[in-house]
Amino acid sequence: MRGYLGLGSNVGDRLANLRAARDALAARGVEVVARSSVYETEPQGEVTDQPDFLNACLAIETELGPEELLDECKAVERALGRDLGGVRHGPRPIDVDLLLLGELEHRSARLTLPHRDVLFRRFVLVPLLELDPGLALPDGTRLADALAALGSGQRVERFGEL
Repeated sequence: MRGYLGLGSNVGDRLANLRAARDALAARGVEVVARSSVYETEPQGEVTDQPDFLNACLAIETELGPEELLDECKAVERALGRDLGGVRHGPRPIDVDLLLLGELEHRSARLTLPHRDVLFRRFVLVPLLELDPGLALPDGTRLADALAALGSGQRVERFGEL
């Protein structure tokens, strides 16, 4: 099944952290079929006094179900030094978010698909649309329309290649 993951890092060698996460996912049954550019972005959420992030998105193919894929994403975070008990939206060496998984809509205590913030984060929408300009949510909401509706703000600047 085709899915999309978001990667973020703002601690340590940010680019190396993103690349390590990409490679670690491939070793866990998650085939990376495309990768966006890397973007430097300003922190979002409650904790804004922290270093800028590098963000990117991956298009993947996997046979894993949503909860199993989430387990693999969390295992990659732990392996790359993330303390999963840290402050929400705080500084972190790596973040691997499950954004979309096929046409699946999923709700559990641990996971909501599509990701609940996908339509409101420029740092997610820009790299996702780079991977697939026609991408839409299972309900038909076009991500390009969501990006246009955000207006200005949420600085996202191309940084380099993943």
